Amino acid sequence: MTTTPVDLFASALHFHPDGDVRAVERQMTSSSSGAWQIATFHVETNADVHADHWEMHPEAEEAVCCLIGGIRLYFRPDAPGGTEDMVQLQAGAAVIVPRGRWHRLELDAPSDLMSITLRHGTRLERRTETH
Repeated sequence: MTTTPVDLFASALHFHPDGDVRAVERQMTSSSSGAWQIATFHVETNADVHADHWEMHPEAEEAVCCLIGGIRLYFRPDAPGGTEDMVQLQAGAAVIVPRGRWHRLELDAPSDLMSITLRHGTRLERRTETH
């Protein structure tokens, strides 16, 4: 077996239930692979983190890790007219997003982020001011 480095900013790692780990094309939508995905990103603007969309993972929790920079992670209110809860992350900090909880990101500065989750069933929904 040849061991070669994997560029984590160009690929993702998939951890499969049978113990296999594979470098794959990064996929931010739903996946039926059954694998947990670890993906890292260098982000410069709010558009890079789809700040105008809510995201939700119905099958698993998600660890959102700020490696460099700073971000704000917002949770959609449970009821219409409610306020968004916000968690601020600086470099070296992470937050665990509960399974099924709608969330979105905004940047405080250009950042390197890492996401760890099971992508199966992942949903995106455009953010509106009514949420």
